[in-house]
Amino acid sequence: MDKPVLQVALDFVDLERAIEVAREAVEGGVDWIEIGTPLIKSEGLNAVRAMRQAFPNHKIIADMKTIDAGRTEVETAAKAGANIIDVLGASSDATIAECVDAAHNYGAEIVVDMIEVADPVGRAKAAEAAGANYIAVHTAIDVQMVGGDPFEVLGKVAEAVDIPVACAGGVNSETAALALQHGAQIVIVGGAIIKSADARAAADEIKQAMATGVGKATTLYKRVDETSIREALTMVSTANISDAMHRTGDLPGIRPVVNGVKMVGPVVTVRTYPGDWAKPVEAIDIAGEGDVIVIDAGGSGPAMWGELATHSAIQRKVAGVVADGAVRDTPDIRDLSFPVFTKLIMPTAGEPKGFGEINVPIKVSGVRVHPGDWAVGDDDGVIIIPKARAAEFANRAMDVLEKENRLRGEIHRGSTLSQVAYLEKWEKRK
Repeated sequence: MDKPVLQVALDFVDLERAIEVAREAVEGGVDWIEIGTPLIKSEGLNAVRAMRQAFPNHKIIADMKTIDAGRTEVETAAKAGANIIDVLGASSDATIAECVDAAHNYGAEIVVDMIEVADPVGRAKAAEAAGANYIAVHTAIDVQMVGGDPFEVLGKVAEAVDIPVACAGGVNSETAALALQHGAQIVIVGGAIIKSADARAAADEIKQAMATGVGKATTLYKRVDETSIREALTMVSTANISDAMHRTGDLPGIRPVVNGVKMVGPVVTVRTYPGDWAKPVEAIDIAGEGDVIVIDAGGSGPAMWGELATHSAIQRKVAGVVADGAVRDTPDIRDLSFPVFTKLIMPTAGEPKGFGEINVPIKVSGVRVHPGDWAVGDDDGVIIIPKARAAEFANRAMDVLEKENRLRGEIHRGSTLSQVAYLEKWEKRK
């Protein structure tokens, strides 16, 4: 290959949106156009035909992810207009051989995808020996969500084979140059282009990074790990997180005392009796900087949190408080702009009797909460994210935000939500 190639992965389910984004991306410098697997499954090979008609001079890749019936799938994709057809490295040697033979018959090429292959180096060598034209080192989307590294094996594979190697999976303007440095000759970018409000500008940034070898910083289209959960959750809304968690995780009936403030942090739990404010106050001394105190007070009054407790929490740099019970002194709490979320507000306080426990599993509004879970609160309410999946759901919430950015851009250019979501097309049919 004479120069590195930028390939856009059109992982849409609507052909019309895919073509629109592809036009923007080509204007920004994209070289090759990939019809993503979701689009092929949604629209069939008509997606390839339509893209070939729209872009007669560009290489079209059909991401078939073929694992069996290789000859049939390659033939149909090639006849539809695909120049390159994607075959899974996890498929049998016989399937890869059939795909290579079929591609030769129709003047097409084969890329073998190492996604979830146990031995990518060995499998890449075998694919090359079988006649494959390209190897793709691909970190799956679901693996990215839990912190997978798209460059972990790229260098080893690139050294092991003589055919061009593509890199896919979470590549953005920061990391495109890094992909080239690790041996990739084809840089495959999906979300960082197709979720951008301006795909042309996004593609141009990545193309420049590839040309200069200098990445451009971005806050989007990158995956967080355990060390950067807070940063990601601060960027997204509770609505984004709820969507990412399949419409779960919220605490019904828990509302903000102070509007316009954000709360993010790992949870310190408190179980207490209604109105008993001893353990909630003691939890302030146990909580670390940035923690959120979540209190199970049975969902009833009297109040077990107020102004003085809030001052104390601020001194300890606690991130916020969630009370499944009652709070008071709300004018003072609002003046302090401290994130407090509660089920009830009342003026009467209880007594510090000292019943209850700290950092034990509790239940708030019917939702189980464990110490170390993450709590996020804004004007819409509070979401609890299980500790074990905090990084994953932070990444999935970022994905929701990024996709909405693209939809918002399309609406601002004159469309409507029903149009960009193709509601009539996707309505359930009897």
